[in-house]
Amino acid sequence: MRYISRKKSKDVGLPPGSLVYQGEKRSEDVKITVIDYSEKSVQEMVTKNVEDCFPFKDQPSVTWINIDGLHKVDIIEKIGEHFDLHPLVLEDILNISQRPKTEDFENYIYTVLKMFTYNKQENETNIEQVSIVIGSNFVISFQEKEGDIFDPVRDRIRFNKGHIRKMKSDYLAYSLIDTVVDNYFIVLEEIGEQIESVEDELSKNPDPEPETLQTIHGLKRDVLFLRKSIWPLREVINTLNRNESRLIYKTTQLFLKDVYDHVIQTIETLDTYREMLTSMLDLYLSSINNRMNEVMKVLTIIATVFIPLTFIAGIYGMNFEYMPELYWKWSYPILWMIMVSASLFMFAYFKKKKWL
Repeated sequence: MRYISRKKSKDVGLPPGSLVYQGEKRSEDVKITVIDYSEKSVQEMVTKNVEDCFPFKDQPSVTWINIDGLHKVDIIEKIGEHFDLHPLVLEDILNISQRPKTEDFENYIYTVLKMFTYNKQENETNIEQVSIVIGSNFVISFQEKEGDIFDPVRDRIRFNKGHIRKMKSDYLAYSLIDTVVDNYFIVLEEIGEQIESVEDELSKNPDPEPETLQTIHGLKRDVLFLRKSIWPLREVINTLNRNESRLIYKTTQLFLKDVYDHVIQTIETLDTYREMLTSMLDLYLSSINNRMNEVMKVLTIIATVFIPLTFIAGIYGMNFEYMPELYWKWSYPILWMIMVSASLFMFAYFKKKKWL
Protein backbone atom coordinates (compact mmCIF):
# COMPACT_ATOMS: atom_id res chain seq x y z
CA MET A 1 0.00 0.00 0.00
CA ARG A 2 2.90 2.39 0.66
CA TYR A 3 4.21 1.66 -2.85
CA ILE A 4 0.86 2.45 -4.42
CA SER A 5 0.46 5.61 -2.37
CA ARG A 6 3.94 6.75 -3.29
CA LYS A 7 3.20 6.39 -6.99
CA LYS A 8 -0.11 8.20 -6.70
CA SER A 9 1.57 11.07 -4.89
CA LYS A 10 3.51 11.98 -8.04
CA ASP A 11 0.61 13.95 -9.51
CA VAL A 12 -0.57 15.61 -6.29
CA GLY A 13 -1.21 19.32 -6.94
CA LEU A 14 -1.11 19.00 -10.74
CA PRO A 15 -4.08 20.18 -12.84
CA PRO A 16 -6.53 17.53 -14.14
CA GLY A 17 -5.34 15.85 -17.30
CA SER A 18 -1.64 16.17 -16.48
CA LEU A 19 0.24 13.26 -18.04
CA VAL A 20 2.57 11.69 -15.47
CA TYR A 21 3.61 8.04 -15.66
CA GLN A 22 3.31 6.55 -12.18
CA GLY A 23 5.03 3.23 -12.73
CA GLU A 24 8.63 2.06 -12.52
CA LYS A 25 11.30 3.83 -14.53
CA ARG A 26 12.19 1.99 -17.74
CA SER A 27 14.77 2.59 -20.41
CA GLU A 28 13.67 0.20 -23.16
CA ASP A 29 11.84 1.39 -26.25
CA VAL A 30 8.07 1.32 -26.49
CA LYS A 31 6.88 -1.48 -28.76
CA ILE A 32 3.86 -0.78 -30.95
CA THR A 33 2.12 -3.68 -32.68
CA VAL A 34 -0.51 -3.04 -35.32
CA ILE A 35 -2.83 -5.71 -36.71
CA ASP A 36 -5.25 -4.52 -39.37
CA TYR A 37 -7.70 -7.11 -40.62
CA SER A 38 -10.90 -7.78 -42.47
CA GLU A 39 -12.71 -10.98 -43.33
CA LYS A 40 -10.48 -11.58 -46.34
CA SER A 41 -7.09 -10.13 -45.37
CA VAL A 42 -4.83 -9.34 -42.46
CA GLN A 43 -1.86 -7.00 -42.15
CA GLU A 44 0.56 -6.99 -39.21
CA MET A 45 3.26 -4.49 -38.36
CA VAL A 46 5.67 -3.90 -35.46
CA THR A 47 7.11 -0.42 -35.08
CA LYS A 48 8.66 2.00 -32.61
CA ASN A 49 7.40 5.06 -34.45
CA VAL A 50 3.97 6.13 -33.27
CA GLU A 51 3.25 8.03 -36.49
CA ASP A 52 3.07 4.71 -38.36
CA CYS A 53 -0.23 3.99 -36.61
CA PHE A 54 -2.01 7.14 -37.72
CA PRO A 55 -3.08 6.02 -41.23
CA PHE A 56 -5.10 3.16 -39.76
CA LYS A 57 -7.58 5.47 -38.03
CA ASP A 58 -9.79 5.94 -41.09
CA GLN A 59 -9.46 2.46 -42.57
CA PRO A 60 -12.72 0.56 -43.15
CA SER A 61 -11.14 -2.57 -41.72
CA VAL A 62 -10.67 -3.29 -38.01
CA THR A 63 -7.34 -2.21 -36.51
CA TRP A 64 -5.82 -3.38 -33.25
CA ILE A 65 -3.02 -1.16 -31.95
CA ASN A 66 -1.20 -2.62 -28.96
CA ILE A 67 1.29 -0.42 -27.09
CA ASP A 68 3.77 -2.15 -24.78
CA GLY A 69 5.24 0.48 -22.47
CA LEU A 70 3.80 3.58 -20.84
CA HIS A 71 7.02 5.19 -19.64
CA LYS A 72 7.37 7.45 -22.69
CA VAL A 73 4.60 9.95 -22.12
CA ASP A 74 5.10 11.73 -25.45
CA ILE A 75 4.01 8.61 -27.36
CA ILE A 76 0.84 8.30 -25.29
CA GLU A 77 0.17 11.99 -25.82
CA LYS A 78 0.56 11.70 -29.62
CA ILE A 79 -1.78 8.71 -29.71
CA GLY A 80 -4.33 10.66 -27.70
CA GLU A 81 -4.13 13.69 -29.95
CA HIS A 82 -4.54 11.72 -33.16
CA PHE A 83 -7.39 9.51 -31.94
CA ASP A 84 -9.13 12.37 -30.08
CA LEU A 85 -8.79 10.83 -26.62
CA HIS A 86 -9.75 12.99 -23.66
CA PRO A 87 -6.82 14.16 -21.48
CA LEU A 88 -8.44 12.53 -18.44
CA VAL A 89 -8.41 9.21 -20.29
CA LEU A 90 -4.71 9.58 -21.01
CA GLU A 91 -4.15 10.44 -17.36
CA ASP A 92 -5.97 7.26 -16.30
CA ILE A 93 -3.92 5.20 -18.75
CA LEU A 94 -0.69 6.40 -17.13
CA ASN A 95 -2.09 5.86 -13.62
CA ILE A 96 -1.32 2.15 -13.26
CA SER A 97 -3.11 1.91 -9.90
CA GLN A 98 -6.43 2.74 -11.53
CA ARG A 99 -9.56 0.94 -10.37
CA PRO A 100 -11.22 -1.21 -13.09
CA LYS A 101 -13.89 0.85 -14.79
CA THR A 102 -15.48 1.72 -18.12
CA GLU A 103 -16.50 5.12 -19.52
CA ASP A 104 -18.48 5.98 -22.65
CA PHE A 105 -17.30 9.04 -24.60
CA GLU A 106 -19.78 8.55 -27.52
CA ASN A 107 -17.05 8.19 -30.17
CA TYR A 108 -15.11 5.65 -28.13
CA ILE A 109 -15.36 3.60 -24.94
CA TYR A 110 -12.53 3.51 -22.42
CA THR A 111 -12.12 0.38 -20.27
CA VAL A 112 -9.41 -0.47 -17.77
CA LEU A 113 -8.87 -3.80 -16.03
CA LYS A 114 -6.15 -5.79 -14.28
CA MET A 115 -4.22 -8.62 -15.94
CA PHE A 116 -2.73 -11.30 -13.66
CA THR A 117 0.00 -13.78 -14.52
CA TYR A 118 1.54 -16.40 -12.25
CA ASN A 119 5.31 -16.82 -12.19
CA LYS A 120 6.05 -20.41 -11.16
CA GLN A 121 9.81 -19.87 -10.89
CA GLU A 122 9.47 -17.06 -8.34
CA ASN A 123 6.20 -18.43 -6.95
CA GLU A 124 4.41 -15.09 -7.14
CA THR A 125 1.48 -13.43 -8.88
CA ASN A 126 2.28 -10.49 -11.15
CA ILE A 127 -0.24 -7.77 -11.84
CA GLU A 128 -0.39 -5.40 -14.79
CA GLN A 129 -2.92 -2.78 -15.81
CA VAL A 130 -4.46 -3.03 -19.27
CA SER A 131 -6.30 -0.07 -20.75
CA ILE A 132 -8.53 -0.61 -23.79
CA VAL A 133 -9.99 2.08 -26.05
CA ILE A 134 -12.81 0.83 -28.27
CA GLY A 135 -13.53 2.88 -31.37
CA SER A 136 -15.84 2.32 -34.32
CA ASN A 137 -13.15 0.54 -36.36
CA PHE A 138 -10.18 0.32 -34.01
CA VAL A 139 -9.10 -0.97 -30.61
CA ILE A 140 -6.09 0.49 -28.80
CA SER A 141 -4.67 -1.48 -25.87
CA PHE A 142 -2.08 -0.05 -23.49
CA GLN A 143 0.16 -2.27 -21.36
CA GLU A 144 2.93 -1.46 -18.91
CA LYS A 145 5.53 -3.78 -20.43
CA GLU A 146 6.11 -6.21 -23.25
CA GLY A 147 4.67 -9.68 -22.88
CA ASP A 148 1.03 -10.55 -22.38
CA ILE A 149 -1.57 -13.30 -22.67
CA PHE A 150 -3.11 -12.14 -25.96
CA ASP A 151 -1.28 -14.53 -28.30
CA PRO A 152 -4.38 -16.74 -28.73
CA VAL A 153 -6.31 -13.68 -29.94
CA ARG A 154 -3.52 -12.82 -32.39
CA ASP A 155 -3.52 -16.39 -33.71
CA ARG A 156 -7.27 -16.28 -34.22
CA ILE A 157 -6.85 -13.14 -36.30
CA ARG A 158 -3.88 -14.46 -38.29
CA PHE A 159 -5.40 -17.83 -39.12
CA ASN A 160 -9.04 -16.66 -39.32
CA LYS A 161 -10.29 -18.86 -36.51
CA GLY A 162 -13.77 -18.33 -35.10
CA HIS A 163 -15.82 -15.20 -35.73
CA ILE A 164 -13.27 -12.53 -34.93
CA ARG A 165 -12.45 -11.52 -38.55
CA LYS A 166 -16.14 -11.34 -39.38
CA MET A 167 -17.04 -9.09 -36.46
CA LYS A 168 -16.41 -5.45 -35.61
CA SER A 169 -14.04 -3.80 -33.14
CA ASP A 170 -16.36 -4.45 -30.19
CA TYR A 171 -15.87 -8.19 -30.64
CA LEU A 172 -12.11 -7.72 -30.65
CA ALA A 173 -12.38 -5.81 -27.37
CA TYR A 174 -14.56 -8.59 -25.97
CA SER A 175 -11.93 -11.15 -27.00
CA LEU A 176 -9.21 -9.26 -25.12
CA ILE A 177 -11.35 -8.90 -22.00
CA ASP A 178 -12.41 -12.55 -22.18
CA THR A 179 -8.77 -13.65 -22.43
CA VAL A 180 -7.86 -11.61 -19.34
CA VAL A 181 -10.77 -13.05 -17.36
CA ASP A 182 -10.04 -16.63 -18.47
CA ASN A 183 -6.45 -16.21 -17.30
CA TYR A 184 -7.80 -15.47 -13.82
CA PHE A 185 -8.75 -19.13 -13.54
CA ILE A 186 -5.14 -20.18 -14.20
CA VAL A 187 -3.92 -17.92 -11.40
CA LEU A 188 -6.69 -19.13 -9.09
CA GLU A 189 -5.79 -22.74 -9.85
CA GLU A 190 -2.17 -22.12 -8.80
CA ILE A 191 -3.28 -20.39 -5.60
CA GLY A 192 -5.75 -23.19 -4.92
CA GLU A 193 -2.97 -25.78 -5.16
CA GLN A 194 -0.90 -23.82 -2.64
CA ILE A 195 -3.87 -23.61 -0.28
CA GLU A 196 -4.45 -27.36 -0.53
CA SER A 197 -0.75 -28.00 0.16
CA VAL A 198 -0.81 -25.86 3.30
CA GLU A 199 -4.09 -27.45 4.39
CA ASP A 200 -2.62 -30.95 4.04
CA GLU A 201 0.41 -29.89 6.05
CA LEU A 202 -1.75 -28.53 8.85
CA SER A 203 -3.88 -31.68 8.95
CA LYS A 204 -0.89 -34.06 8.97
CA ASN A 205 1.44 -32.08 11.20
CA PRO A 206 -0.06 -31.11 14.58
CA ASP A 207 3.02 -29.01 15.28
CA PRO A 208 3.17 -26.53 12.35
CA GLU A 209 6.30 -24.62 11.50
CA PRO A 210 6.49 -20.80 11.79
CA GLU A 211 6.99 -20.62 7.99
CA THR A 212 3.48 -22.01 7.59
CA LEU A 213 2.03 -18.90 9.20
CA GLN A 214 3.97 -16.70 6.78
CA THR A 215 2.66 -18.76 3.86
CA ILE A 216 -0.94 -18.42 5.07
CA HIS A 217 -0.58 -14.67 5.53
CA GLY A 218 0.99 -14.33 2.07
CA LEU A 219 -1.81 -16.31 0.40
CA LYS A 220 -4.45 -14.37 2.27
CA ARG A 221 -2.90 -11.08 1.19
CA ASP A 222 -2.81 -12.25 -2.45
CA VAL A 223 -6.44 -13.41 -2.33
CA LEU A 224 -7.61 -10.12 -0.83
CA PHE A 225 -5.70 -8.14 -3.46
CA LEU A 226 -7.07 -10.29 -6.28
CA ARG A 227 -10.60 -9.87 -5.00
CA LYS A 228 -10.14 -6.11 -4.71
CA SER A 229 -8.92 -5.98 -8.32
CA ILE A 230 -11.55 -8.32 -9.79
CA TRP A 231 -14.65 -7.22 -7.86
CA PRO A 232 -15.12 -3.91 -9.80
CA LEU A 233 -14.83 -5.83 -13.07
CA ARG A 234 -18.32 -7.19 -12.47
CA GLU A 235 -19.69 -3.68 -12.78
CA VAL A 236 -17.50 -3.02 -15.84
CA ILE A 237 -18.81 -6.04 -17.78
CA ASN A 238 -22.37 -5.36 -16.71
CA THR A 239 -22.08 -1.75 -17.94
CA LEU A 240 -20.69 -2.85 -21.30
CA ASN A 241 -23.43 -5.45 -21.61
CA ARG A 242 -26.21 -2.95 -20.90
CA ASN A 243 -24.60 -0.10 -22.81
CA GLU A 244 -26.76 1.42 -25.53
CA SER A 245 -23.74 2.82 -27.35
CA ARG A 246 -23.59 2.34 -31.10
CA LEU A 247 -20.11 0.86 -30.61
CA ILE A 248 -21.41 -2.26 -28.83
CA TYR A 249 -23.60 -4.51 -30.97
CA LYS A 250 -26.21 -6.88 -29.61
CA THR A 251 -24.35 -9.88 -30.99
CA THR A 252 -21.36 -8.98 -28.83
CA GLN A 253 -23.52 -8.36 -25.76
CA LEU A 254 -24.43 -12.06 -25.76
CA PHE A 255 -20.74 -12.93 -25.41
CA LEU A 256 -20.29 -10.31 -22.69
CA LYS A 257 -22.92 -12.12 -20.61
CA ASP A 258 -20.67 -15.18 -20.65
CA VAL A 259 -17.73 -13.07 -19.45
CA TYR A 260 -19.93 -11.70 -16.68
CA ASP A 261 -20.66 -15.25 -15.51
CA HIS A 262 -16.94 -16.00 -15.45
CA VAL A 263 -16.24 -12.91 -13.38
CA ILE A 264 -18.90 -13.95 -10.86
CA GLN A 265 -17.34 -17.41 -10.71
CA THR A 266 -13.88 -15.99 -9.99
CA ILE A 267 -15.27 -13.77 -7.23
CA GLU A 268 -17.05 -16.73 -5.63
CA THR A 269 -13.85 -18.79 -5.85
CA LEU A 270 -11.88 -16.00 -4.17
CA ASP A 271 -14.49 -15.79 -1.41
CA THR A 272 -14.13 -19.54 -0.88
CA TYR A 273 -10.34 -19.25 -0.74
CA ARG A 274 -10.58 -16.40 1.74
CA GLU A 275 -12.82 -18.44 4.05
CA MET A 276 -10.49 -21.44 3.74
CA LEU A 277 -7.46 -19.34 4.62
CA THR A 278 -9.27 -17.82 7.58
CA SER A 279 -10.15 -21.32 8.82
CA MET A 280 -6.56 -22.46 8.26
CA LEU A 281 -5.26 -19.49 10.22
CA ASP A 282 -7.62 -20.35 13.07
CA LEU A 283 -6.48 -23.97 12.89
CA TYR A 284 -2.83 -22.89 13.00
CA LEU A 285 -3.41 -20.67 16.03
CA SER A 286 -5.39 -23.45 17.72
CA SER A 287 -2.52 -25.87 17.11
CA ILE A 288 -0.07 -23.41 18.64
CA ASN A 289 -2.37 -22.89 21.63
CA ASN A 290 -2.81 -26.63 22.10
CA ARG A 291 0.94 -27.12 22.04
CA MET A 292 1.39 -24.40 24.63
CA ASN A 293 -1.34 -25.97 26.75
CA GLU A 294 0.44 -29.32 26.62
CA VAL A 295 3.70 -27.71 27.68
CA MET A 296 1.98 -25.83 30.50
CA LYS A 297 0.22 -29.02 31.63
CA VAL A 298 3.52 -30.91 31.89
CA LEU A 299 5.15 -28.05 33.77
CA THR A 300 2.14 -27.77 36.09
CA ILE A 301 2.22 -31.51 36.87
CA ILE A 302 5.95 -31.40 37.60
CA ALA A 303 5.49 -28.37 39.85
CA THR A 304 2.54 -30.02 41.62
CA VAL A 305 4.55 -33.19 42.28
CA PHE A 306 7.41 -31.23 43.79
CA ILE A 307 5.23 -29.06 46.01
CA PRO A 308 4.89 -31.66 48.87
CA LEU A 309 8.53 -32.70 48.39
CA THR A 310 9.62 -29.10 48.72
CA PHE A 311 7.38 -28.76 51.78
CA ILE A 312 9.02 -31.76 53.50
CA ALA A 313 12.52 -30.62 52.53
CA GLY A 314 11.72 -27.14 53.80
CA ILE A 315 10.59 -28.44 57.20
CA TYR A 316 13.66 -30.57 57.79
CA GLY A 317 15.91 -27.87 56.44
CA MET A 318 15.08 -25.60 59.39
CA ASN A 319 17.87 -25.23 61.95
CA PHE A 320 15.86 -26.04 65.07
CA GLU A 321 17.74 -27.75 67.90
CA TYR A 322 14.90 -29.98 69.15
CA MET A 323 13.80 -32.09 66.18
CA PRO A 324 13.65 -35.71 67.38
CA GLU A 325 13.48 -37.15 63.85
CA LEU A 326 16.99 -35.90 63.16
CA TYR A 327 18.40 -38.38 65.66
CA TRP A 328 16.41 -41.44 64.55
CA LYS A 329 18.42 -44.19 62.98
CA TRP A 330 15.98 -44.79 60.10
CA SER A 331 14.78 -41.21 59.62
CA TYR A 332 16.61 -40.65 56.33
CA PRO A 333 15.28 -43.74 54.46
CA ILE A 334 11.82 -43.24 55.98
CA LEU A 335 11.78 -39.68 54.69
CA TRP A 336 12.72 -40.89 51.21
CA MET A 337 9.96 -43.50 51.32
CA ILE A 338 7.43 -40.83 52.26
CA MET A 339 8.52 -38.53 49.40
CA VAL A 340 8.59 -41.32 46.80
CA SER A 341 5.19 -42.59 47.97
CA ALA A 342 3.73 -39.08 47.74
CA SER A 343 5.08 -38.70 44.20
CA LEU A 344 3.72 -42.09 43.09
CA PHE A 345 0.35 -41.34 44.67
CA MET A 346 0.10 -38.03 42.83
CA PHE A 347 1.10 -39.61 39.51
CA ALA A 348 -1.52 -42.32 40.02
CA TYR A 349 -4.13 -39.70 40.85
CA PHE A 350 -3.29 -37.68 37.72
CA LYS A 351 -3.48 -40.84 35.62
CA LYS A 352 -6.89 -41.71 37.01
CA LYS A 353 -8.16 -38.22 36.20
CA LYS A 354 -6.69 -38.61 32.68
CA TRP A 355 -4.52 -35.56 33.11
CA LEU A 356 -1.53 -37.52 31.81
